[in-house]
Amino acid sequence: MRVDLHNHTTLCNHAQGTIEQYIQKAIECGTKYFGFSDHAPMDFDTKYRMGFEDMQKYENDIKEAKQKYKNKIDILLGYEVDYIEGHIDERVKNADVDYLIGSVHFIERWGFDNPEFIKEYQGKDIDEIWQKYFDTVTKMLNTQLFDIVGHLDLIKVFKFMPKSNILDIAKETLKAIKQNEMVLEINTAGYRKPIAQPYPSLELLKEAYRLNIPITFGSDAHEIGQISLNSQKAVKMAKDTGYKKCIIFRNRQKEFVDF
Repeated sequence: MRVDLHNHTTLCNHAQGTIEQYIQKAIECGTKYFGFSDHAPMDFDTKYRMGFEDMQKYENDIKEAKQKYKNKIDILLGYEVDYIEGHIDERVKNADVDYLIGSVHFIERWGFDNPEFIKEYQGKDIDEIWQKYFDTVTKMLNTQLFDIVGHLDLIKVFKFMPKSNILDIAKETLKAIKQNEMVLEINTAGYRKPIAQPYPSLELLKEAYRLNIPITFGSDAHEIGQISLNSQKAVKMAKDTGYKKCIIFRNRQKEFVDF
């Protein structure tokens, strides 16, 4: 995968492998632009993210790697930021990075994509869950704090699908991506999950293309073997949809590149 902006480090407490191992694997895979966007610190769900005391080390380590490998690969620095109202710290908002990915992993503090809490789907109205999820994503987008929307339809992860039309559920969210001039990632992690398809689905990607929403790509790797895994499928899907270029970021500014 030529562009891969969504990857993690061991600082998030649920990833494996060193920064150098990730970079070396990315080089082997032919990646030109490789981004680290580990889970940003937050005063909630601290088990699955770095602490505030780790931010400087994380940023320094990635910047050092960027210099070390500058003749082999272009390393970019970001954070994946969980959107929970009232819990996004100024230190994260104002971090000196290339981009911020905004993601929703919680519906009213329920970690819906965590297998530990899958039983909480029982007895709930799936259509209502999907609507709440996309409403939350729309709120996140309208904060204008982020550059990339992470794994747009993550709510499908365990294959609990709605009866309602998904485009109808997601239409306001897609409009908000466009209105807020954000970038949609094609995240290949979904291929590794029960849903066995990327985020977003082809249906949503086609609508994004119709709305002229730009894209980028991410492995969402938490271990070495996940880097560029299923990337050819994602690239083909993007090209078949009509996309010819994607986005990278430098200092929070978009750049179009070939993929």
